[in-house]
Amino acid sequence: MQLNQPRIGLALGSGSARGWSHIGVIRVLEEAGITPDIVCGTSIGSLVGAAYVDGQLKPFEKWVRGLTWQSVMGLLDFTITGGLIHGEKLFAYLRTHFTEKDITTLSKTFGAVATELATGREVWLRDGSVIDAVRASAALPGLFKPIEMNGRLLVDGALVNPVPVSLCRAMGADIVIAVDLNSDLIGRRFDVEPPAAAEEPSTLESMLDKLPLKLGRLKGEQNGPVSTIPIPSIFDVLSISLNIMQVRITRSRLAGEPADILIRPRLANLALMDYHRAAEAIDEGERATRQVLNELKELLGRA
Repeated sequence: MQLNQPRIGLALGSGSARGWSHIGVIRVLEEAGITPDIVCGTSIGSLVGAAYVDGQLKPFEKWVRGLTWQSVMGLLDFTITGGLIHGEKLFAYLRTHFTEKDITTLSKTFGAVATELATGREVWLRDGSVIDAVRASAALPGLFKPIEMNGRLLVDGALVNPVPVSLCRAMGADIVIAVDLNSDLIGRRFDVEPPAAAEEPSTLESMLDKLPLKLGRLKGEQNGPVSTIPIPSIFDVLSISLNIMQVRITRSRLAGEPADILIRPRLANLALMDYHRAAEAIDEGERATRQVLNELKELLGRA
């Protein structure tokens, strides 16, 4: 091992179901002999990152590849207090299938980003329960309930830091590889072809039928003046707005806190709740990483 070898940080960004792409990114890096010393994640990036640093990425990948729309819906427990989903069923499942640990005991340095709801402050989670940190980091506003930790209500870190390059630097990374899952989202949501008739719907709108409430009125407008522009449901408006927010904040943060290598999978065809489309996301993560691999090896002196 060379002396003074730079510490490599991996910043895994937010992006809901698009986050399965991180699995493909990590696989290509590992195959190339590039092993991060520090892993930081926001939202879905914190979930994949936690599985990776705990040495459980292979069983985790097997699990996500086996997800179907029905099984995803089965993990959701609906509420109207603080969000549409409690999250208890999902994280109880994760606690059952993946070893619960303290962040400080993991084999690699790990951190997750959340947002304090009351103040809007960025919160760095670097100790305590891994699953609780991931749960707070991924508590998407309006969808998942806020998580109480140490007397604070925390929500998704994507509100303040969608691609946590700054956290990687603060935790000692000399070179940061960042993964931005949202670079191609704006303006693309309604250009995507609808799913085949045999497939389950994959928009937030389809979740309405699972709720024990009469929320059909929140779906896209069916009556009224004829328009050449389709009227989205309130949940599509929410997801598109979140996409815009993440893209704008990411661009601003990366301009001031640039990564050394930026990986940008093209994932606009995946909707917010497309967790059952892991294979597509993972393949795209691999492709996007191979695209920058030569540049990364040159940066690390391994060309």
